[in-house]
Amino acid sequence: MAGAASGGIRILLRLEGLCVFVVSLLAYARYGGTWGAFGLCLLAPDLSLFGYLAGPKVGAMAYNVAHSLIGALATLAAGIMLSAPLAVIAGIIWVAHIGLDRALGYGLKYSNGFGVTHLGLIGRTRVDA
Repeated sequence: MAGAASGGIRILLRLEGLCVFVVSLLAYARYGGTWGAFGLCLLAPDLSLFGYLAGPKVGAMAYNVAHSLIGALATLAAGIMLSAPLAVIAGIIWVAHIGLDRALGYGLKYSNGFGVTHLGLIGRTRVDA
């Protein structure tokens, strides 16, 4: 599939996601709140999947906004700079979610379908190279 990572690059990107997830867990252990709150909030970015109810273009846009490190790192940085512990915790959890998704192979979405990501095809359409 054109535009998607494959082979060793795909493995490297997934390992990178795993590293982001692990470092986020370590950061949460040091600066975060309760693990129950972590577990409850970890899946919050997936609420963006409701964007697919409006079609694949809106869905992909909503998913990508919620699953890009830009917003997560901005939230984390703002929390640090403004001494806002809740924003720090939210940023860490958000980054953790993105790292976990990438480690599992859920990449940023293309508008031609949920299963078409920058990490390759997922779901029933998946084809291993």
